[in-house]
Amino acid sequence: MFWLIASTIVAACMATGMIFIRLRASRQPASVKKIILPPFFMSTGALMFIFPEFRVQWSQVIEALLVGVIFSFFLIRTSKFEVRGGDIYLKPSKAFVFILFGLLILRVIFKLIIGQHVSFGETSGMFFLLALGMILTWRLAMLRQYLQLEKNLDAKKDLA
Repeated sequence: MFWLIASTIVAACMATGMIFIRLRASRQPASVKKIILPPFFMSTGALMFIFPEFRVQWSQVIEALLVGVIFSFFLIRTSKFEVRGGDIYLKPSKAFVFILFGLLILRVIFKLIIGQHVSFGETSGMFFLLALGMILTWRLAMLRQYLQLEKNLDAKKDLA
């Protein structure tokens, strides 16, 4: 029970941190680097699978990744870019805060349910994969949207 509570508190702190990072990000122009680096940084967490207690079955990998992709749709819907002064900025969304905490609550509920049937290590591995699937899908969608907007912006500059 201690690990469940501790991991939930850490997840809540991370979600709160994400909100502040997202709010700060809307004050600076976006870039390809700022969009693609977070999934790369997070991917180092996959080193947990070196240890047998964190390994999961392939069916669990697929389930976790699919749930992550489904969760990412909420983040994709609230991530829009806008052009200001010739630069591309991430438009702040008031719904983002509620969606992030809603996803956190859903993850805690899933963790409570799954944790009754699966070991703590496997649960940790599954939720890492869920988060990776969610962030990777979200960031790829953001990258696609950013590159399209950048292409349109470049085309307008060429016409001027």
